[in-house]
Amino acid sequence: MSSKSIFTCVICLLAFFPTSSLAGSPEINATKAAEAWLALVDMSQYGKSWEEAAVAFKKGVTIEHWSQTMLTGRGPLGKVLSRKLLSAQYHASLPGAPDGEYVIIQFETSFENKKSSTERVTPMKEKDGSWRVSGYYIY
Repeated sequence: MSSKSIFTCVICLLAFFPTSSLAGSPEINATKAAEAWLALVDMSQYGKSWEEAAVAFKKGVTIEHWSQTMLTGRGPLGKVLSRKLLSAQYHASLPGAPDGEYVIIQFETSFENKKSSTERVTPMKEKDGSWRVSGYYIY
């Protein structure tokens, strides 16, 4: 096969499969970011999880307050026994937040001291194109 034929095949493939689909959907990329961030929280690396969070998150809470909140709120739950993805929904706007790209992700999570809970993690797409967590709730 000539180099011209290979080039033509690549162009045809790119036209058929846009590069955005090759990179993964926002839901997939945001979920990967959320899972990496949750791994830090699971290891009680609260300062590091704050550092890896979205700019908006860091503007809303100091590292000291975040760490204290996690120690008193998340710490007593114990280790994560299981975590299962329930949903991941893309949004271009959220109440009380500037317009942007967000994915609300829900996990069914079992902890040592709380067998059934839901974790809601909201990554947002930063200006540099990375997905970073802007919100975290357990209920």
